[in-house]
Amino acid sequence: MKKIFALLMILTLALVTGCGDKKTSDNEPIKLGIIKHLNVTETLLDNYFEKASSRMNQTSGMYAPKHIFFDNMTSMVAALQSKQIDALSTYQSVAKYLLAQNADFEVVKDRVPKVSDAFCCALREDDAALKKEFDDAILKLNSDGKLADLVKTYVNDVNLSEPLPVVEMPKFDGAQTIKVAVTGDLPPLDFVTADGKAAGFNTAMLAAVSQQLGKNFELVQIDSGARAVALTSKQVDVIFWVAVPLDDTLAPPNCDTPDGVILTEPYFTDEIVHIKLNK
Repeated sequence: MKKIFALLMILTLALVTGCGDKKTSDNEPIKLGIIKHLNVTETLLDNYFEKASSRMNQTSGMYAPKHIFFDNMTSMVAALQSKQIDALSTYQSVAKYLLAQNADFEVVKDRVPKVSDAFCCALREDDAALKKEFDDAILKLNSDGKLADLVKTYVNDVNLSEPLPVVEMPKFDGAQTIKVAVTGDLPPLDFVTADGKAAGFNTAMLAAVSQQLGKNFELVQIDSGARAVALTSKQVDVIFWVAVPLDDTLAPPNCDTPDGVILTEPYFTDEIVHIKLNK
């Protein structure tokens, strides 16, 4: 999920701490599940966090986890339930959804630093004109309050005991069609129903942008781990992205952005949290 999605992100850079005690008995680090990054390896992430931990653990109790990449949220949740990982890293809004669906999950409350990522869209570098249109639309939706209304409806006030609302995309006869990848890995932000329909906040935001631009958006479902390839190979024109925070305490800014990719203005921010099994 430089990844929701103006400081952008796509790296769910979270230090697992508080998933239980650090495994000092066998010197094994906490195994932290995380949706696959696209330009950063598990080993590189481990190194970033090990360096940050060595600088900060005396004051914050932080320590570095062992990152385990997953292509999608379904397989990561299954790994947590089967105890193949000790915790998973996601966003606060997604955590609320997962806890509503899984009574055996809880949020890690201790020793997890406050880190937020900004959600944006990623496009190919040669689509600078389309990026400008997206930027203008996002800024207008923000200035007129419509973006805040969408956050309230689809994130803050959404009823998680009911199916997430499907959003119909506008249709414009004869207009250009833009293909947008959806993964379904970050409900209620990015979600795909059992019958293959995109739902949730990201779809609602896209519908509002489509209305602003007068262009058709065709939604294409792919795994999170396939986003960059889908974009660069022109299977899709736009992917949802989150950008590494500009603060370089944990990792270099935008270290996960592949070459040839440009990012729009952010349209949403959310805090990274960790989820573990109940004891």
